[in-house]
Amino acid sequence: MAKSALHLARMSYQPKMPASLRGAVKVVEGSATESVSDREEIAAFFPHTYGLPLVSFLPGSEMKEYPATNVGVILSGGQAPGGHNVIAGLFDEMKALNAESRLFGFLMGPEGLIEHKYRELTAEVIDEYRNTGGFDMIGSGRTKLDKPEQFEAGLEILRELEIKALVIIGGDDSNTNACILAEYYASIGAGIQVIGCPKTIDGDLKNAQIEASFGFDTAAKVYSELIGNIQRDCNSARKYWHFIKLMGRSASHITLECALQTHPNICIISEEVEANNYFLDDVVTYIAETVVRRSEAGMDFGTVLIPEGLIEFLPAMRRLIKELNEFLSQNDAEFKLIKRSAQRVYITNKLSEENAALYRSLPADVAQQLIADRDPHGNVQVSLIATEKLLADMTAQKLAEWTEEGRFHGKFSTLTHFFGYEGRCAMPSNFDADYCYCLGRAAAILIAAGKTGYMASVKNLADPISEWAAGGVPMTMMMNMERRSGKEKPVIRKALVEMEGEPYRALREMRREWALSTEYVYPGPIQFFGPEAVSDSPTITLQLERTGR
Repeated sequence: MAKSALHLARMSYQPKMPASLRGAVKVVEGSATESVSDREEIAAFFPHTYGLPLVSFLPGSEMKEYPATNVGVILSGGQAPGGHNVIAGLFDEMKALNAESRLFGFLMGPEGLIEHKYRELTAEVIDEYRNTGGFDMIGSGRTKLDKPEQFEAGLEILRELEIKALVIIGGDDSNTNACILAEYYASIGAGIQVIGCPKTIDGDLKNAQIEASFGFDTAAKVYSELIGNIQRDCNSARKYWHFIKLMGRSASHITLECALQTHPNICIISEEVEANNYFLDDVVTYIAETVVRRSEAGMDFGTVLIPEGLIEFLPAMRRLIKELNEFLSQNDAEFKLIKRSAQRVYITNKLSEENAALYRSLPADVAQQLIADRDPHGNVQVSLIATEKLLADMTAQKLAEWTEEGRFHGKFSTLTHFFGYEGRCAMPSNFDADYCYCLGRAAAILIAAGKTGYMASVKNLADPISEWAAGGVPMTMMMNMERRSGKEKPVIRKALVEMEGEPYRALREMRREWALSTEYVYPGPIQFFGPEAVSDSPTITLQLERTGR
């Protein structure tokens, strides 16, 4: 592949590691899974992998001899900066334990395992991708591994390649499936270990044992750079309100972190909207009131950060989407016969009075998205809804009404943005490069220790790397029961922004001042070289969470 000068420089970067991942490693078992809600149900689903102890690594006194082991690796789900370094760390630790070990990458996600598509990952391949973004070394995919026939198809190629362990690098859904796969192979005595690694830029794979998912640090910093650039332009031209939607699925972690890094005038947090039972008009009114106050101070400009999943957290919108999903799934054939120009009127006449009124109030393009963009199950794809444009248009409409009433005398012009794919494959920050490399080495150590059903973990991430603590967490320990497709199923819980958490408290304390002043912060691009305070700093979220522990 063609390489930039920075790419060449990054390839030679040596990730930093704590002492517990250097040289000989001692594996120490801690307490087993505690008994909390849903434990009996989880134990029933995972009789062979439930109740495993926590595992931590300590510096060992001497290197042990390990047999050569063939390992498979899968990148699953959306891309996240640092995935290549997980594979590099896995490879390096495997070779350190036994130079004859081999690593195979299954192509384009879990589908590669099922369809037996793979490539061997040699040192020559690995070295091309060290410290780089993207998942292009082996590709990724969203095929779910949740059916016995898929497990058996995968087992065929695993046995053919004499693979003894499989590492699945993914988010909460992918690691839920990894846990199910580990249980299945354990139940039939297949002799295949399964290890997970926590990946997602959304930041929603976190708990008491997993402090952060990899990629979040880089993505938040990339988006913060872009927001800072817009804010500098905003403060230079002083004539636009910028409505910026940020990727993150349901959770608002990225939006919150970017707000802490850039100090926008308005930051909407979905979890706060739900906790206070706000309606769409409440959110619009809050934005409009801030616009008025800034205008009265001579500032007809500003920035608004909006989380991708906001629509799902608005009670009235949730009810509308639910009714739309039910109606469209039951009347799909009839709906397809309606001309596009007549669809909005047709749908409005089919909805309940409350939902019809809300649907009628939406901008035309958003109303069309709600009925046109549906997933294979017939559900509205809320992530495709242009929430940033919806809020900009509805705010403009409210301000126009207030102008007629004499409540607003300023100017209001908007520009809208959506930052998502810009951050998913960025060159990883030093933090993510180091963190991911440590996760890969931890995964290899878990394999060498004979573990299965574990997720590699690294803790103390807000501290200097010398104080990071690596180990493994039983994946069943993160499970809870949720209703999926009409049935109660075990899944790894998505972590939402905590209303009592230190990051949200920090935002709540500062947002009023940010609203009425212009205290923008311009983070600039990610720094790979220079003082550690600049190049190696963790997210503000991690730093604040440490103070709250």
